[in-house]
Amino acid sequence: MNSPALPSQQSDGAQGRNRVSEQRAGLLYGFAAYGLWGLFPLYWPLLEPAGAGEILAHRMVWSLAVVSLILLATRRWAWIPELLRQPRKLALLALAAAVISVNWGLYIWGVNSGHVVETSLGYFINPLVTIGLGVLVLHERLRPAQWAAVGIGATAVLVLALGYGRLPWIALTLACSFATYGFVKKKVGMGGLESLAAETALQFLPAMGFLLWLGSRGEATFGSHGAGHASLLALCGIVTAVPLIFFGASAIRIPLTMIGLLQYLAPVFQFLLGLLWFHEEMPAERWAGFALVWLALALLTWDALRTAHRGRIALRDAAVVADEAAPRGAVAS
Repeated sequence: MNSPALPSQQSDGAQGRNRVSEQRAGLLYGFAAYGLWGLFPLYWPLLEPAGAGEILAHRMVWSLAVVSLILLATRRWAWIPELLRQPRKLALLALAAAVISVNWGLYIWGVNSGHVVETSLGYFINPLVTIGLGVLVLHERLRPAQWAAVGIGATAVLVLALGYGRLPWIALTLACSFATYGFVKKKVGMGGLESLAAETALQFLPAMGFLLWLGSRGEATFGSHGAGHASLLALCGIVTAVPLIFFGASAIRIPLTMIGLLQYLAPVFQFLLGLLWFHEEMPAERWAGFALVWLALALLTWDALRTAHRGRIALRDAAVVADEAAPRGAVAS
């Protein structure tokens, strides 16, 4: 007859099941977040005839409204007085708000101007630009595989420049602005919702001023193209906030390496939409450039997974050594 499980064994089993359940939930949240971001190219054209500037302003205004309601419902206000006493952090948030405004605005314009594939390229090469930023600004040392990935990425940009007949400036601007945004956000060190609330609060007055100016010139589309159009513009706030909430729920449940792999879902969806839904052209030179970018990303992913695996082995070995070196407790008589 099998002996009953000890309480500690039952507890370990329950904890293991909880971890698996949490990771499964984290993966679902991650898929939802990056999946929704990847489907954004289907949403922005619905807001026409509003131009990119008007859509961007509505996104800022309605995002603040939605995030404020969430913070009000969850009573997460304690961070505001503390933030107002930190001018350096406020300055960094202002920079983040400016940089993400460029990113959002160019992305909306790019999608609605028939450059969906090139916008996806921006988010494909973003990890390479982030690595370059780490080298230039933080003086980080790269591993050989990372250097190789950066070199392949630079070659890809040259190939794509030949294919487009110009530098892929939309993709480069999106990648550089988002990498800069990520760098500044890391310096700020705030939660996703709180950071979005602070950034959109800083964006609110310029955005509202721009919308009022458009209205005074009779160029605003909000309210002049029916309730459906106005509702779609107002939904910009929910469209912005929901994926961010899902991302936050995912980030606390799954390892960073898994988040790093999931981040490629969004540009993959965007690329496929540009190719299959919007029927954008992909001559051989662009395929070659994208293939080089994907090769660089595959190399980065392999290097990251290998490094994480080695780190886990090192931690496990250190734990075994520490356990063996620990003094044994006296045996009760």
